[in-house]
Order: sequence, then C-alpha cells, then structure tokens
Amino acid sequence: QVQLVESGGGSVQAGGSLRLSCVASGDTSRNLHMGWFRQVPGKEREGVAAITGGGVSIAYGDFVKGRFTISRDNSRKTLYLQMNALQPEDTAMYYCAADTVYYKLWDRSDPRNWGQGTQVTVSS
Repeated sequence: QVQLVESGGGSVQAGGSLRLSCVASGDTSRNLHMGWFRQVPGKEREGVAAITGGGVSIAYGDFVKGRFTISRDNSRKTLYLQMNALQPEDTAMYYCAADTVYYKLWDRSDPRNWGQGTQVTVSS
C-alpha cells in the first residue's frame, strides 16, 4: 500500500503559476510510476502528466501545451507539477496517483494508488 499526500494547490489569477507536490510513503520499495490527474465536478477525470519510476519517460495531456512540467525526486519520494500560464479552464481538483504498471497509470487512467487531491482555482 502506498500513501500519497498532495500539497501546493491554491487560488491564482490567469497567467499565474503554482507548484504541486506529492509525497509518497508506505510500500515505495518497488518502482513506482507516478502521475497527476485532474477532475472538475460533473466532468470526466483527465490525465495531466505522468513520469516513469526512473524519470526517463514523461507524458502530458494534450491540453498542457508546454505549460506544465512534471518531475520527481526519488530521494525525497516526491513528485512535482510545475504549472505556468494557468488559465481558468485549469481550475480543478488535482490528484496524485501511482502504480507499478505504467499502462494502468497513464493509458488506462486506472492506477492503484490515489492521493486525496488538492484544489487549484484560476480566476480571470
């Protein structure tokens, strides 16, 4: 079992930046692929970004368009999401997720482990 705790959400104006963090604990001995997802009430959850356990491969949702950067510090068991040029349509609850199987995490958006979420609100 892996526990994930997000932080760094908040309210910003359009064009602003936020940096989300996600600390993993518990059974982190295996190679964990990690990612960020977001969801707005009444809409489907969508994948924001994912990164493999060693940090070699990265994927982004089409809507990111170069504005966000995912990274990880395995020594700190921490995942990051740097979000720049935020727009009102980026307003959502952002969730950290992890799985030892990459395609479950990103291709199927069905990872085994989820955090509780951190709210991001962007005003125009």
